Amino acid sequence: MAELIVFGILSILLVIISWRTLFNIKSHGFYRFFSWECILWLAVNNYRYWFDNPFCIKQIFSWISLFYSLFLVIIGIKLMKRAEKTQKNRVDNALYRFEKTTELIETGIYKYVRHPLYGSLLFLTWGIYFKNTTPVLLMVSVISTIFLYLTARVEEKENITYFGEKYRDYMKRSKMFVPFLI
Repeated sequence: MAELIVFGILSILLVIISWRTLFNIKSHGFYRFFSWECILWLAVNNYRYWFDNPFCIKQIFSWISLFYSLFLVIIGIKLMKRAEKTQKNRVDNALYRFEKTTELIETGIYKYVRHPLYGSLLFLTWGIYFKNTTPVLLMVSVISTIFLYLTARVEEKENITYFGEKYRDYMKRSKMFVPFLI
């Protein structure tokens, strides 16, 4: 019961954060919200298993995923913030301020991965899942993964609309989530 209350309260915060895109199915934020909800559900259900049996294979996979997730989000946001300081923001109320770059970021991790922040959420999803694997949480993790994929695809359409052929070329040179793989 406590998990449901915590999930409900934190879901309200996610709705507040996502209100600009929550009812726009054509926005990447719409799909991202549902992935965040899945990740929240995983976290609320697995928090008590965070340090159980720390050297079992599931925990090792979990910690590798979680640390890689943290790495991706830190360097991804750092590069976006740096670009934000040197470029004027574009007008798009559906985007967060740090997303409103007018030039493609193609350095650092962005040279290899188009969506390091969504990749971070993907690794976060599976890192939390491996803390306590159950069939229901496996389904939630798969659903989160699907929503992250949809988020990235919709954002790519938005980026093609904004950046044009330059973004299409960038897509050919980089992977969606994981360098050299996918």
